[in-house]
Amino acid sequence: MTQIRLQKFLSAAGVCSRREGEKHILAGDVRVNGTVARVLGTKVDPKNDRIEFRGKPVIKSSRPVYIALHKPSGYVTSCKQPQERIVTSLVDIPERIFPVGRLDKASEGLLILTDDGRLHHRLSHPSFDHEKVYRVTVARGIADDVLKQLSSGVDLEGSRTRPAKVRRISEKQFRMTLQEGRNRQIRRMVGKVGHRVKRLKRVRVANICLGNLKPGHWRHLSEAEKTVLLKGL
Repeated sequence: MTQIRLQKFLSAAGVCSRREGEKHILAGDVRVNGTVARVLGTKVDPKNDRIEFRGKPVIKSSRPVYIALHKPSGYVTSCKQPQERIVTSLVDIPERIFPVGRLDKASEGLLILTDDGRLHHRLSHPSFDHEKVYRVTVARGIADDVLKQLSSGVDLEGSRTRPAKVRRISEKQFRMTLQEGRNRQIRRMVGKVGHRVKRLKRVRVANICLGNLKPGHWRHLSEAEKTVLLKGL
């Protein structure tokens, strides 16, 4: 009998991330064999135990799902948020999937969704150094020395951002590559140097590119993409 922590099972089954799973356990949203499980150290046997989330059985699919979505502006990166349009509503599949990382409501572009909790950890943790590439449009022309300042890093709430790759596209547009993901990082960095982001679009995460995917549309990752993305998991 192989047992795993309950929050890890919830993550692997695509219900939520491990961290969110811990919150659901403490809130009493999860039952194991008919009994509410409120202890974070609870372990379960996925083959023999009956796990329920908010009254519905949780069954881990045999093959994880990996999806690339072109998130439109106006959608929030969440599985559930009252009075908001959520990104998971754009993907019509039976599996429970959750977004890996975040894009703020006003931003658009590439978002990866999966039911594989391991990938969520790998792409979200800064120690793995995965690149995220954005196309940034500002409200007015931006000077070369300001772009250089962005690439060197700026101070945000007492700590300096990591060096970034910045390449000009036009007078008001540039491409920015980050290896970290602080909350609303690019918008805050651009604000620090006296500019305002007018449009922000993510075009790549690790080896996965947005390509010609239209806003609101999605696709399954190819076998080649998954091989590179999941290497070392």
